[in-house]
Amino acid sequence: MTTHAPDQPPADRISTDRWILRTENTTYAVALEPDGQWAELTAWGPHGVESGPSPLDWSRRTHFVTPADLAPAEYIPYGLRPFTGADLLAQRPGEDRGVWWTFSGSEQDGDRALRLVFTDDVLGLETTLHYESVPGTDVILRWAELVCTGADELRLERFDSAAVNIPVTAGARLTYLTGQWAQEFRRTQLELTRGRFEMASTQGVPGHAYAPWLAVQDAAHPDGTTGVPTYGVALEWPGNWHITADAEPGGAVRVRAGRLPHEGAVRLAPGASLTTPRLACAFSPDGLDGLARVWHRYERGLTGERTHRTRKVLYNSWEATGFDVDAGSQLELARIAADMGAELFVVDDGWFPGRDDDTGGLGDWRPDPASFPAGFDAFVGEVRALGMDFGLWVEPECVSPRSELYAAHPEWVYRVDGRPARLVRNQLLLDLGRQDVQDFVLATFDRLLGDHEIGYLKWDMNRPPTERGRPGAGPAEHLDLDAAHVAGYLRVLDHLRARHPHVTVEGCSAGGGRIEHATLARTDVVWPSDNTAPLDRLAIQYGYLHAHAPHTMSSWVTDSPGIFDPRPRSLGFRFVNASAGVLGIGADIRTWSADRRAEAARWVARYKEVREVVHHGEARLLNTPDDATCGVQYEEPGGGRIVVTALSTGRLDGAPLVPGRPARLRLRGVDPAARYTDAASGETYGGAHLTHYGLPFAWTAEYDAELVVLVRQ
Repeated sequence: MTTHAPDQPPADRISTDRWILRTENTTYAVALEPDGQWAELTAWGPHGVESGPSPLDWSRRTHFVTPADLAPAEYIPYGLRPFTGADLLAQRPGEDRGVWWTFSGSEQDGDRALRLVFTDDVLGLETTLHYESVPGTDVILRWAELVCTGADELRLERFDSAAVNIPVTAGARLTYLTGQWAQEFRRTQLELTRGRFEMASTQGVPGHAYAPWLAVQDAAHPDGTTGVPTYGVALEWPGNWHITADAEPGGAVRVRAGRLPHEGAVRLAPGASLTTPRLACAFSPDGLDGLARVWHRYERGLTGERTHRTRKVLYNSWEATGFDVDAGSQLELARIAADMGAELFVVDDGWFPGRDDDTGGLGDWRPDPASFPAGFDAFVGEVRALGMDFGLWVEPECVSPRSELYAAHPEWVYRVDGRPARLVRNQLLLDLGRQDVQDFVLATFDRLLGDHEIGYLKWDMNRPPTERGRPGAGPAEHLDLDAAHVAGYLRVLDHLRARHPHVTVEGCSAGGGRIEHATLARTDVVWPSDNTAPLDRLAIQYGYLHAHAPHTMSSWVTDSPGIFDPRPRSLGFRFVNASAGVLGIGADIRTWSADRRAEAARWVARYKEVREVVHHGEARLLNTPDDATCGVQYEEPGGGRIVVTALSTGRLDGAPLVPGRPARLRLRGVDPAARYTDAASGETYGGAHLTHYGLPFAWTAEYDAELVVLVRQ
């Protein structure tokens, strides 16, 4: 590790005040601007991209703006950059806003980590910019640490994590994930030639409307073109957030990202520090599909060895029984699920006292004796005797006004003194930033998991904070309630990991409302959406897999047509679609015929044969849900097997009455000189054939999906 002041150039610098960071396949180069007031990006791309003039170079001749307003600054405060968007806005309360800092030193650990320090002695603020490459990936993590070094507290109105500069020639094409409840992760695009684009959430979680993820390409390249340099960012923060993209006058797009304090600003006391969330920055030369694989590889490393834990085939009882939970009906479902090959049985909402509907019970986390008259442990034992693990649904952050918990601790909920408390989904939200609330949740989990043989928890959260206050705790700006809630949430998840490592945790927030890297690092799977309708879910999963890895994506087979989408699809379609991630079943299987149950058992068995390839292989998205045939291709590490989930979404060429050719789904990235045999049919294909012509599928109304396994010869 090398440390130096600006007047002491170190030997490992490429040139004066320039630093190089490297990932598996990329280089990220940073330099000080000539006057040493801020750091600038000079190159980001494949190895060797740093050799030559910077594509972000600017003339430094400015008109009506400052040089800093045109600079590709890595992180810069308001004060130095007053017009076009600063990343840091600070002041002493009652004084003028602005930071005017100077570079005070750096510390570098080879080409893997870097710290750049800037100080404003007048204001009393030290800012350290952190960079860290993630081994085995093409991701660089960036964040900032702010320290109040003066005698007066500071008011921080804006404190982003980082800024990312991307050179473009014809404006930028932005790809992002949008939606609402039951329509999450819809891939959306726009071209930004001038002006500002912003997306955000103030719902206490990332939310259903936008994911904290953005991809940027030069709009000069047509959409879908292969070999397009593609840049991406993703914010690691399960609270309020924003991502802003500015098409700046200098011919670049500058992306800023960070958290949004609920109170509008945060106070930093003398000697105190604040660390921003980490921003993961990724690059791929292979377009959006290549960028997706960068994110998949990164997420496979987030949970360490737990990534290799087998994701069991799940049955969840919610859509079969709703709140009407009793041991008899649950065991009936469990026996059928076990016969179909399910490895895990999860009792969803309704297993605790007072939970006949959504108006009561939350907070009183103990099994309802009326639902389990022979005892809860006896019920769990019967499920386990069928050869399945056992799990429960919980919503530990929420409380029902009619619960015993609320009667004992009404002060534990978020509220604004003198104002009414608003119900959302007939419930209130606990202030998880409070130590006593955290201790209650920890004790609840320890009791449940210690007293009963529970191997799986589905953590749900079905309402945002509305009246977010903590009466009697002092001025709002001193509380930072959003950060406190996040810290409490992460503390509980970390406790679960450490104290109950055998328990698999599924993250859920009314579907996909809280999915980002901090949650993914502490859970085993997440629930992308409450919508399991086959064609809706296909579009949701298509968007999800652009940003997140298949091994994190829980997906269920449910009855069709279901509650969201009347368009029918075969049972095979639903199983193939759900097999693109972590397979589960959520239908009322009591109503299924013996033939349907047998078909389901065959699909479950086929999935188990390939799930390791799906979860750990290199994934490629083939076409889109708007195409007549689409799917996902997974290649086993080493290339021995290729698994393809192929689905028909469009017309069938009039089959069987009108002559037509089979649909074709072209594969990508396979060895053109190799030969591949279909494990089911025995048909052999050349790799060149698979990429040039594709796999053939003679779709019909009954045959609308297939799970193909190709074995390399």
